[in-house]
Amino acid sequence: MKILIGTDGSDFSRAAAEECCKFIADPSNVEIKILSAFEDTYAIAAEPFAISSEYYQELANAVEKQAQNFVADTAKIIREKLKSDSLRISAEVVRGAPDRELVEIAESWGADLIVVGSHGRGFWGRLLGSVSDGVVHHAPCSVLVVRGEKMPARPVAPTG
Repeated sequence: MKILIGTDGSDFSRAAAEECCKFIADPSNVEIKILSAFEDTYAIAAEPFAISSEYYQELANAVEKQAQNFVADTAKIIREKLKSDSLRISAEVVRGAPDRELVEIAESWGADLIVVGSHGRGFWGRLLGSVSDGVVHHAPCSVLVVRGEKMPARPVAPTG
């Protein structure tokens, strides 16, 4: 089985990696790819706030380094949870919209399952769009969306 795990370094992503491990009975029959995608920053060309292109390059490098740390941390979580010598894990950091990249890589790699965390943004997150929502609607395979901690109960508006 091929499992693609998306991570953005959040607690929700860590919860997704941990939950995924609960479903793996035989690590020798599983191949895991961990993916972190980041979007480019675009230059602001309006005066007087123009920022040098070197600054944007440094920012892009820092974001890419951070994404590399996210995949390394996720791999560590999985290795600690599964404790198997036969575990096959690869990691990839790509530029692009995370939902689109997860779907495209799942399709080209032949993933059987995509695992992502849910940020639990509720109505506004769904209205504005979310990575998990985009993956669920466009994935070529099954998707496991893991909610981290339980969301607090919504207050009930008084009636009358």
